[in-house]
Amino acid sequence: MLKEKTGLFFGSFNPVHVGHMIIANFMATRAGLREVWLVVSPQNPLKPRHSLARDYDRLHLVRLAIGDNLRLRASDIEFGLPKPSYTVDTLAYLSEKHPSRAFALIMGGDNLATLHKWKNYEVLLRDYEIYVYQRPGYEPGPFADHPNVRAFDAPQMHISASYIRECIREGHSVQYLVPDAVYEYLEKSGLYRE
Repeated sequence: MLKEKTGLFFGSFNPVHVGHMIIANFMATRAGLREVWLVVSPQNPLKPRHSLARDYDRLHLVRLAIGDNLRLRASDIEFGLPKPSYTVDTLAYLSEKHPSRAFALIMGGDNLATLHKWKNYEVLLRDYEIYVYQRPGYEPGPFADHPNVRAFDAPQMHISASYIRECIREGHSVQYLVPDAVYEYLEKSGLYRE
């Protein structure tokens, strides 16, 4: 039986912004994937925790960003897994829970270049397809030619979540940097203002 191909786009999404959504939609519609799940990570082992908004706030923002797009889905799967979250463990869990799906990992070229630092990266390369969107200024590294790595020339926006948080803290508008529903929620909630 042919398995449904689902892309997993992991991130802190702190907050989710239009750059994330462009990548997710591009992969969902142009890369042969049935769906893309935006997996909100509670704690990236390579990032400091203190700058993160609460898990469910970030998940809520991702759901707002997705709206009624049936090809995209917000996932809180890592909220119930041991912390810190390791991609290889999450993929093993999801593969067991959803045997009818084949999961592909979506990442930027900067992440591919440092994949050797990830837990059990050899298993990721061996068992899963990795869909890479190019990041300007980053060399793809030694895994670019691996048979399970597929490169895509997805549209890029030079926007970062840290820039958005900084704008909010300084009282500047983030309209058009985040999806409209996310912008409205951020304006009302006061999230990231402290």
